[in-house]
Amino acid sequence: MKPHVTGLKRILHATGYSFQGLRAAWNNEAAFRQELVLLILMTTLSFFLPVTQVEQLLMVASLFIVVIVELINSAIEAVVDRIGPEHHELSGRAKDIGSAAVFIALLLVVITWGSFLLF
Repeated sequence: MKPHVTGLKRILHATGYSFQGLRAAWNNEAAFRQELVLLILMTTLSFFLPVTQVEQLLMVASLFIVVIVELINSAIEAVVDRIGPEHHELSGRAKDIGSAAVFIALLLVVITWGSFLLF
């Protein structure tokens, strides 16, 4: 973005970049596609479950967290891959930590949904 772009024009440019990022994630990341489909299906399911509105909000929010963390993980992987194809301990660590973040976010979904549906 150009530094002199301000106000509504800046917001419109930023929104365009965000949609480019979503499109890139959809086109290049199978995990993002799977998690987005999971978000849509489970959000729809949440409307038919015997939970309060606050519980439903927390359940859906946990799904959004997975998608958000997956986007960040995909960005980390893209940057690491851009640096070079050779294996480096720090590159592997960065990718593993990003993957662990997605795993923890998925655990949050299991705990959140399980706590409201099983207890």
